[in-house]
Amino acid sequence: MTRNTSFSNILKLAAAAVLFSGGLAFAGPQEDYQEHCASCHGEDRLGGSGPALIPETLRKIRGPNLSEVILKGRVATQMPGFSEYLDQDGADAIVGLLKTPLEVLPPWGEEQINASRDMNPDYVAVEAPVWDADPMNITVAVETGDHHVSVLNGDTFEVLDRFPTPFAVHGGPKYDPTGRYLFIMSRDGWVQKYDIYALQTVGQVRAGLNSRNIAMSSDGKWLAVASYLPNMLTILSTEDLTVGKVQMVKGKDGTPSRVSAVYQVPPRESFVLALKDVPEIWEIFYGANPPQFGFAHDWRDEGLAHTDIPFPVRKITLPDYLDDFFFDQTYEYIMGASRDGAEGTGGQVVDLVIGHKIADLDLPGMPHLSSGTTWERNGTTVMATPHMRGGVVSVIDMSTWKTIKKIEAMGPGFFVRSHENSRYIWADVFFGPNRDLMHVIDKQSLEIVKTLQPAVGKTVAHVEFTKDGRYALVSVWEDDGEVLVYDAESLEIVKRLPMRKPSGKYNVWNKITFSEGTSH
Repeated sequence: MTRNTSFSNILKLAAAAVLFSGGLAFAGPQEDYQEHCASCHGEDRLGGSGPALIPETLRKIRGPNLSEVILKGRVATQMPGFSEYLDQDGADAIVGLLKTPLEVLPPWGEEQINASRDMNPDYVAVEAPVWDADPMNITVAVETGDHHVSVLNGDTFEVLDRFPTPFAVHGGPKYDPTGRYLFIMSRDGWVQKYDIYALQTVGQVRAGLNSRNIAMSSDGKWLAVASYLPNMLTILSTEDLTVGKVQMVKGKDGTPSRVSAVYQVPPRESFVLALKDVPEIWEIFYGANPPQFGFAHDWRDEGLAHTDIPFPVRKITLPDYLDDFFFDQTYEYIMGASRDGAEGTGGQVVDLVIGHKIADLDLPGMPHLSSGTTWERNGTTVMATPHMRGGVVSVIDMSTWKTIKKIEAMGPGFFVRSHENSRYIWADVFFGPNRDLMHVIDKQSLEIVKTLQPAVGKTVAHVEFTKDGRYALVSVWEDDGEVLVYDAESLEIVKRLPMRKPSGKYNVWNKITFSEGTSH
């Protein structure tokens, strides 16, 4: 399979990284940008592992000014500081460059997306898996250190395959409803389709220039790709990666908006979009009879071309911005918050059926709602979320939307996870000096029963369970890292799997069944 387009970008970014050197910079802003910034943000400023750095994506940045971010880094992100290499004048000059519009913003629509398709001519479908394992207990591990994914047998933890991905995978891979096909997205908009049964890449396509995440339709026919640049949602056919629709995103008042994220809502056969720049959420329907539009027949079975399928849009106005979501198990209620600003005061609950806010949430400190987890406690459903600022895990009663406890942690966290067969929630301490700790919390007492330190001085994060909940997989988030396999009851390590900066792990069964305890 040829990947010339995406791999050329990777080579350029790698070359830019090699240019990094010591000493304060006295070159011009363009040279300094290429030396210190291009390896993450792209030589053309259109994004890579970091976001695009152009006026269109910087206009909503709040908090510290850009020069300070360049020199000191940014809390709750992977952005380091460059004060060792740049002085204030150098940083200010780079900021001036970043605020300058690109001379040419490349068009990126249906024509360009379809033209970027790169299908593997050597791919051959198989009738059954080429390996001997439980197909529902396969787990994939994303290795960001060298841009690969490992496919694991969830019973033995044998690595069945390790294959290259586009640069800077982001947002969590998605499975089709059968668990056979895996879809992966990179920050620079590439979407890769991989056949787990055949252990082969099927193809890839660039759905955007700077993208956030993907969502799979409940029928497995469509993959939605949320993008910052251009401001759009791309809906791809999962069969051949061709475009079903490119939906440009503007608020009701005409304001263009980046798409922070897209989520699937299976009972409603729709996607829900979180918008960065307007106080709205959008619902886009792929099903036969959207409730707001009342189609009287199933247009999907009429042999229509992708571009003829309507994908109607519903726009819901909100009192405030929401760019991070968590759905209840019925998918009627959305818990949402904005990640902008260090002093955020909370979030809101939206009833998706009636299209209105119904409650406020007491969730200051940048909650990471999309990594939340739910379980039953004292006859009601509760939800836990970490906070990217402030060392707490908040637990919310989903019948009253009240915070019933703020569990004190050893620092800000990024992920919480559980499983319906486990007594515990696992919560990392991703940000700050205690990033090598992992809290294990009892679901009923809401007390920390043990604090693990799997790898002293190294970042540990993101727990995923096996299908039956017997084992918990923890990432040592370092270039010379590993995935640690814990017995989820005894809390002892039973296996170590060396990996290159493993980030997320994703179990087929947990994901396609929307298992309690895993993010959706």
